[in-house]
Amino acid sequence: MARLQNQSPVPNGWLTITILFLILHNSVPVRPEDEGQHEKKLGLQFTGSSFKVALFADLHFGENAWSDWGPDHDLSSVKVMSTILNVEKPDFVVYLGDVVTANNFLTHNASLYWDQAISPTRARNIPWATLFGNHDDTHFEWPIEWFSSSGIPQILCPSANASGGDGCSFRGTTRLELTMNELRRNPGLSYTGFGPQSLWPSVSNYVHTILSPKSDHKLPVMIMYFLDSGGGSYPGVISTIQSEWFHNKSQELNPDSSIPEIVFWHIPSQAYKKVAKKAAAGEIQCAGSMFEEGVAPQDAEMGMMKLLKERPSVKAIFVGHNHGLDWCCPYEKMWLCYARHTGYGGYGTWPRGARILEITDDPFSLKSWIRMENGTIHSEVVLST
Repeated sequence: MARLQNQSPVPNGWLTITILFLILHNSVPVRPEDEGQHEKKLGLQFTGSSFKVALFADLHFGENAWSDWGPDHDLSSVKVMSTILNVEKPDFVVYLGDVVTANNFLTHNASLYWDQAISPTRARNIPWATLFGNHDDTHFEWPIEWFSSSGIPQILCPSANASGGDGCSFRGTTRLELTMNELRRNPGLSYTGFGPQSLWPSVSNYVHTILSPKSDHKLPVMIMYFLDSGGGSYPGVISTIQSEWFHNKSQELNPDSSIPEIVFWHIPSQAYKKVAKKAAAGEIQCAGSMFEEGVAPQDAEMGMMKLLKERPSVKAIFVGHNHGLDWCCPYEKMWLCYARHTGYGGYGTWPRGARILEITDDPFSLKSWIRMENGTIHSEVVLST
């Protein structure tokens, strides 16, 4: 979720330089033969006594890129991530959607901002995975400030490519393009997947396992599922066919539900709204520090929560989207959790931070807390039962 801020008329010189930089940035084209393909990676390995995951949610890079405060906010977001990575030293990072605010871009090349968002993690040689939110592939929205008395700022467009077409398109970069560009530029560190073609237009649907620290390194300690909850170029929903894919995949990987499982997506399900009402009424006890807004759920429920409720192995679901919520609340036999708003882009002025997960083996445990940009921690909770 993000808001387009009111700004003063844009200086043409600054805008022209910015657009030229974006145009000249090395963009890797997507070839049709690459669709549906990505490198299969081995399971994630423990490097110590536990496996730690940092969740970065709602960074909104590239927001108001034509003004001064947009790039300043991106720099502040880099500082937040850098602080958390330096203190927590996670083994893995999950970018939990709304990595960029595509409706603010002056060109279709969102990968420049996408690269900036993952740069603190890449610089530390930490593997990561991304999934999509409702702003990552939205179409450009013309700012009203551009139509002031000072005139519309000059836009320099690249030449149309050999196949023809408009070289100054504002259509937005597609989910598939963003994922392919990320994978090509980061073949050793990006664990992002784009799932079966049958699930499109949803793209970020894939699975990773965390393997045992024991000598054989083959036994899964936990399975992590990543799902595209839509929004942006299509409705915000986890579709019936995605639910079927999850059911089939979980039966294949974990038929007896003996391996703990967690799930990541961006837009909260309708169940989050039900849980929030129970928490407000004092019927359940939640862990968190921010209960500052109402839940903005998916457009519809297509059966995913029913499947998750029926799997005793599912310990928790993690979402972003609502910047003013950071709680974990019990639901059925699992936990419904928000991450913490990490980026300075998007709405809200609450202090930034990130949710941290810590997985241990023998015996298994799943713990979580929130690490703030000032280095403090709060809202510690045990999510394993």
